[in-house]
Amino acid sequence: MKYMLMLYASQRDYDEMAGKAPEGEAVWSAEELAEMHAFMEKFNQDLVESGEFVDAQGLAAPVHTRRFHMRDGAPAVTDDPYPESAEVLAGYTVIECDGFDRASQIAARLARCPGPEAVRERAYTDLRPIVGGRADLEP
Repeated sequence: MKYMLMLYASQRDYDEMAGKAPEGEAVWSAEELAEMHAFMEKFNQDLVESGEFVDAQGLAAPVHTRRFHMRDGAPAVTDDPYPESAEVLAGYTVIECDGFDRASQIAARLARCPGPEAVRERAYTDLRPIVGGRADLEP
């Protein structure tokens, strides 16, 4: 079965990684960013080697987002819809493995991703099965 690991961040997190944070806020050092990238590279490589890797991508900062929806019966577009503190999908990894327990073991490893302590405290990942057909919609 395929599963998606969804990693979340906020515009504030992206700003902090870019070194643009208000006074007193956590800013990622070059070393911390390198450690995080190395961790994620190894995480993905381990999944490739185990045959469980399908795809992984990081997403651009929320400030580059457009939201499409209906308003008063007509299509509407909103640029930059997220407040600085709102978490949004920052990236994802798709895996294919033997079951939800194994997928949970893989997702739990992401909690060890290095970074500033304040960032680690608010970071989280969601794990969801990918629907392959109607039968997958039933509880």
